Amino acid sequence: MATLAEIEKATKDYADAREKLSKTVRTLEDRIERLKRRYLPGIKAQVGATAARRLDLKNAIDDSPALFVKPRTIIFHGIKIGLQKGKGKIEFDKSETDRIVKLIEKHFPERSDDLIETKKAPIKKALNRLTVQELKRLGIEVDDTGDTVVIKPTDSQIEKLVDRLLKEKDEETEEEAA
Repeated sequence: MATLAEIEKATKDYADAREKLSKTVRTLEDRIERLKRRYLPGIKAQVGATAARRLDLKNAIDDSPALFVKPRTIIFHGIKIGLQKGKGKIEFDKSETDRIVKLIEKHFPERSDDLIETKKAPIKKALNRLTVQELKRLGIEVDDTGDTVVIKPTDSQIEKLVDRLLKEKDEETEEEAA
């Protein structure tokens, strides 16, 4: 059995190692941010130029369907171009889901299992609020209910890092939208 002094020393060693890791991650993030600021304007310009060239190519192919009868596609410079039969895309408004399900059940009852997704599943977060006895009544076994070791930094650096990364992403999205 360890003494409290030995546990305190192990905790300090862990805290020191974690602080060193945090500093390394911060250094990496700073360098990544500098690289992003350096290269992002050029990347955005290249994206715009590439999109314009793609549109030019698409328009040229659209205007010349006779060139793509047989063969329907050709490979130039590692890019496959030409025409192909469209695959089609099914679209419906999410608010129409219930109506569509009812119509499938009415017109294609024998195929409803294939055409309608039925999804019923226990919600683990809600089940976590039940007592062990209630869970046992449902036939759910509960593991690891004894004491468990807790090692959790009080400064929650990881949560702060995640929040900061998410905030930066939101700011980038807002700048792109503007």
